[in-house]
Amino acid sequence: MFKLTKSDDLQFAPLRTLDDFLLESARFQLPNFKDLDKWGNRVSNNLLYYQTNYFLMSLIIFAIIGVIHPIKMIYGICVSSVLILIFWYITNESVTASQFKRKHPIVSIILVFAGIYLVMNMLDSMLVFFLGILLPFSASFIHSSLRLRNIKNKIANQAENYNLKQTPMGFFLKELGLKPELF
Repeated sequence: MFKLTKSDDLQFAPLRTLDDFLLESARFQLPNFKDLDKWGNRVSNNLLYYQTNYFLMSLIIFAIIGVIHPIKMIYGICVSSVLILIFWYITNESVTASQFKRKHPIVSIILVFAGIYLVMNMLDSMLVFFLGILLPFSASFIHSSLRLRNIKNKIANQAENYNLKQTPMGFFLKELGLKPELF
């Protein structure tokens, strides 16, 4: 599913200048919400062109939230990981889990209530962790929606579309079926 051949080796896109990304040469405009195809092309092309900037911005935002709330971030990561592992175990080992539930109903109820208590007690930590994950995605989507494309952006996207180079974001968008059509 996610295999690359030798001809499709990933190349990392260059880091675009701050001037190109945000400052003087950058032009921003609200997208035409009535033309979803054009808006989608703008978003996917900007995601391809500024992918290294978005990755760096995401790391910085996640780190800032982690510095502001370090303990809540660590607790949020731990609780989310435990919940994911429990979900994975229950879905993959349903026979064992159902046998345990039949043999030890009181212990099962106590474990469920302990899990609910843990989630409710650590809800603020989980929200801080999810904010650290979702805020970078939101910031990247807002920037890619508002940023108008320039000539360098269009040329770089055409090279990506013709598979002259394969970048991580291009691979990700292609796997999701969101890669823009050639135009």
